Amino acid sequence: MAAQTKPILYGYFRSSCSWRVRIAFALKGIEYDQIAVNLIQDGGQQHTQQFESINPMKQVPAVKIDGITLCQSLAVIQYIDETRPGPRLLPAEPKTRAQVRMISDLIASGIQPVQNLAVLQKKGSEKEQWAQHFINQGFQALEPILKETAGKYCVGDEISMADTCLVPQVYNAERFNVDMEQFPTIKRLNQTLLEMEAFKVSHPSRQPDTPPELRA
Repeated sequence: MAAQTKPILYGYFRSSCSWRVRIAFALKGIEYDQIAVNLIQDGGQQHTQQFESINPMKQVPAVKIDGITLCQSLAVIQYIDETRPGPRLLPAEPKTRAQVRMISDLIASGIQPVQNLAVLQKKGSEKEQWAQHFINQGFQALEPILKETAGKYCVGDEISMADTCLVPQVYNAERFNVDMEQFPTIKRLNQTLLEMEAFKVSHPSRQPDTPPELRA
């Protein structure tokens, strides 16, 4: 049966979109296999014909699960939330669920795409300044929203899809030397989440394709 086969995640250790999915799998207790797609090596393995046949967008992640192939991290997370037991990543209550989706989309659509690898490769020596600008701009919007919605986690006191999006984005912010002291709510939530085992095991420093010099 397709549903009895372990999912396969095509990803890259430092891809924030892949990391979101790894966090969700860990939170749900789902065992899965990984196939690394090196976004740097040989001009980027995502551009090969073999990977294009898996995801025509030539991006990670892609997930083979239950006999289908899904791309786009939020679609993957919502699918596993709807089909697998474990903690709900999308709350049942409509208003709270809408807040989770709003925060997730703000990060996944409003911040991450303008500082992802494909964009930064076009910016050359200006890439850090570019990334800082757009992450700062996004976090300036996200901080007051989270002040209103957050409890222990991004939305109240239950873990959600929003949390799977936040931590990888803060990791990117720190990579590009964004001053996180400007964003105390984001910083607090990130520190809390990084103490959870699901966020530790899914961290870029602990993946099969993590280079030795970056391993924790």
